[in-house]
Amino acid sequence: MDYKDYYKVLGVDRKASAEEIKRAYRKLAMQVHPDRNPGDKRAEDRFKEINEAYQVLSDPQKRGRYDQLGESYSQWQRNGAPGNFDWGQWSAQQGAQEVSFDDLFGDGAFSDFFRSIFGGTGMGQAPRGRARTPQSLQQPVAISLREAFSGTTRQLQVGNRRVEVRLPAGARTGTKVRVPLDGQAGEVLLVLEVTDDPAFEREGNDLHTKVSIDVFKAMLGGEVEVKTMSGKVLLTIPAGTQPEQVFRVTGRGMPLLKRPESKGDLYVQVKVQVPRQLTAKQKSLLEEAARNR
Repeated sequence: MDYKDYYKVLGVDRKASAEEIKRAYRKLAMQVHPDRNPGDKRAEDRFKEINEAYQVLSDPQKRGRYDQLGESYSQWQRNGAPGNFDWGQWSAQQGAQEVSFDDLFGDGAFSDFFRSIFGGTGMGQAPRGRARTPQSLQQPVAISLREAFSGTTRQLQVGNRRVEVRLPAGARTGTKVRVPLDGQAGEVLLVLEVTDDPAFEREGNDLHTKVSIDVFKAMLGGEVEVKTMSGKVLLTIPAGTQPEQVFRVTGRGMPLLKRPESKGDLYVQVKVQVPRQLTAKQKSLLEEAARNR
């Protein structure tokens, strides 16, 4: 079981602030996101590693526990004395809920080192004979922008029961989903983190994207195909369109939380491509147009 330095995984200092950790996570997650690297196993593994590090360092309680255990684990490795470390003190601090990380985030989503700190089959099992006290277990959950658009699910293993939790369409970073634990003390509070998307930027309930057209379509007008979260649409380009001009496509943005039938808008910025080479006829026509302007 190798020690994993989550600070190095995210490329931040051990004294990094919560905001610095979030910025580093978002930048890396965008680079290796599966949607941006389809079929790339190394990118997928890197994405899991980044998410694992963020799950710990974004949570003050987990981060504190990791910092202490990380030092103890390193010492344990150097001394070669596994019996000197009291693993029981960590399980005793984690509360009453039994939440399976594998079921919550998918098989193989976390390393052996992560499980050694936070539990592989149940997080927060109270030691036998110890009374259980009501409490909330707060857990960050990373979802993609596309999952936030359509809504998605995650699974929790509570005792012998598997509970499917619906994460609502329109969720954004910071959205909280409460999962009451029937017959048990407390609840699980899922705090959502929506990762960046390579094709769209989100501002509130609106989305922003870019599309490229050639200079002739910009001058003469026409249509261009634009990708949206729910399929492709044809955008009408008027004659005389300027570089960087923005067009609004109504109702093609993000669904509103709790009112998914209503959606924000999609804003499309036009990038005008100038041809590097012209045919003799094209050059002649442009020269004539320039003389007659």
